[in-house]
Amino acid sequence: MNPRTPLSSPRASVTRRLRIRHLFWRKRYAYLLVLPGLLYFLVYRYVPMLGSIIAFQDYSPFLGISKSDWVGLKHFITIFEDQEVVRVLWNTLVLSFLQIVFAFPAPILLALMLNEVRSKIFKSFIQSVIYLPHFLSWVIVVGIFTIFLRGDGLINTLLQVEFEQGGINFLTTPDLFRPLVVLQVIWKEAGWGTIIFLAALSGINPSLYEAAVMDGANRWRQLWHITLPGIRSTIIIMLILRLGHVLDSGFEQIFLMLNSFNMDVGNVLDTFVFFKGIDQADYSFATAVGLFKGLIGLLLVMIANRLAKRYGEEGVY
Repeated sequence: MNPRTPLSSPRASVTRRLRIRHLFWRKRYAYLLVLPGLLYFLVYRYVPMLGSIIAFQDYSPFLGISKSDWVGLKHFITIFEDQEVVRVLWNTLVLSFLQIVFAFPAPILLALMLNEVRSKIFKSFIQSVIYLPHFLSWVIVVGIFTIFLRGDGLINTLLQVEFEQGGINFLTTPDLFRPLVVLQVIWKEAGWGTIIFLAALSGINPSLYEAAVMDGANRWRQLWHITLPGIRSTIIIMLILRLGHVLDSGFEQIFLMLNSFNMDVGNVLDTFVFFKGIDQADYSFATAVGLFKGLIGLLLVMIANRLAKRYGEEGVY
């Protein structure tokens, strides 16, 4: 035995515990500040995960989890055999793809435009205006769109009076459901999303722009060769996180926009789980679909993060 190696003793253990206790007491206010967030995730995120076990059972609320029959992967196999699930999954993927193509770049474009504004007063005013929709609930947002787009709303009134065109059934036309959903997401969240990209833009070294001006680069060249590469890592990280929610289309917004006319193209996994689990009381199958959605999101994040690291980016972890 090495004589320099300290032996573990009760006194050393007590000293270690006292040191840890003293550290906790010294930083007690910081831990109290973190405590509400920890409790939120513990109560509403981690504890409910224990209920995912009913995805492997024929769960009955009268028997409870402990007495319900165990069926293994039966409900997960049904996911791939049920044609309704396939249709709902397709609706979710199409809607998520449209949001990634159109809604994801919107904050980047807004941030780039705001970064070119030289007047601080005008820039602050524009930021306040575009941030405001984020603080509105989806009930209010969908209500505003409904008021403007219904049959006797402002848009149809203008079409009929000014352009002598017939009214358009915006809210009941299936082909218009997805564009409206994407437009609502852009209007509500694009402004708020600029915060992260504006912060990334502020971290670019100004001397790079000065050197580019000396070399004769115009604003477009500076944008392409300095600005976009400077925020590339931030864009990739945000895209990776967005891919984790590729099967999460947002329950509240979709549920408020759904009606009997657009159900075939508007019913997504979130609303399907609600209808299946609450309306039809098929708790096990609805839980299996929700668990499947979470696993797919986790897998996509891991794949995207691995690809980002392979091409020289930092990734999420």
